[in-house]
Amino acid sequence: MRIVAAIGGSIIIKDYDYKKFQEYAEVLKKLAEEHEIFVVVGGGKPAREYIQVVRDLDCGEAKCDDIGIEVTRINAKLLLLALGNSSYQKVPHNFQEALEYSASGKIIVMGGTEPAHSTDAVSAILAEYVQADMLINLTSVDGMYTKDPNKYSDAELIEEITATEMLKFINGNDVKAGTYEFFDMTAIQMIKRSSLETIIANGEDPQNLVKAIKKEKIGTRIISE
Repeated sequence: MRIVAAIGGSIIIKDYDYKKFQEYAEVLKKLAEEHEIFVVVGGGKPAREYIQVVRDLDCGEAKCDDIGIEVTRINAKLLLLALGNSSYQKVPHNFQEALEYSASGKIIVMGGTEPAHSTDAVSAILAEYVQADMLINLTSVDGMYTKDPNKYSDAELIEEITATEMLKFINGNDVKAGTYEFFDMTAIQMIKRSSLETIIANGEDPQNLVKAIKKEKIGTRIISE
């Protein structure tokens, strides 16, 4: 299969060390023996910290986005270092480059592309662009919940939902950073129009990527209408 995996920055750069990069590299290398793999890496805490500096300088939100994108590309480069020869050793700056680099037969790793697009939106657009069979979004929670699981003990995991239902749900709720921000409106709209099979799962354990690809019961599955 052709698979796009979005790895949240809050997962891969959480502790500012090499271990998570190494763990993901091992899993991705193994998967690449059977599948064509594209990875989109988020910015995480480093991106937020740099963005705050830009914001304090009062340079505007587009400049904030620009700096955040650069941080995602640094994280992508770190993952490329961990992957070594199994990956194409250049970070694509756009979707066409990602598709071109994939002709190498190696794992493709990219970060952000342009202002106003989160890396989750980037992963959904990339999945449509390369006609992926599956999109897997690896984040810091187990999937999509009925309410913030960090605040409410009665929050329930939504195991299946359509993209239309998801859009309505997010439109009708106060979406807080760190809970539902991992799937923004643009990403859901792309998934909806391309009928893209999508799974949201906890990325703390890289093996969850393997489970998602094998279609084991995990996280939240966004199903066709």
